[in-house]
Amino acid sequence: MKINQKIKKKLRVRKKLKKVSNNTRLRLSIFRSSKNIYAQIIDDKAKKTLVSSSSLDKDIKDTKNLKKIEISKKVAENLAVKALEKKIKKIYLDRGLY
Repeated sequence: MKINQKIKKKLRVRKKLKKVSNNTRLRLSIFRSSKNIYAQIIDDKAKKTLVSSSSLDKDIKDTKNLKKIEISKKVAENLAVKALEKKIKKIYLDRGLY
């Protein structure tokens, strides 16, 4: 099975991050498309998504005429509030392909 370059890069970045994190921090994964942005905090030990936020959430989607950077700031703030409610303080950024 041939793996394309994007998947190779994503796996290479994730492998390096797992070496650095000493299993005490959770992974923040971000995906952006041409129209939306998605962010989620993942526990790799349990293989579960703990907290997620996106530009499609009701409270963020209602705001129209905003630039992409303003929408992404709102997604980040929403994710931070949800993470603090679940008492998540240490994470590391999985930049994926970007």
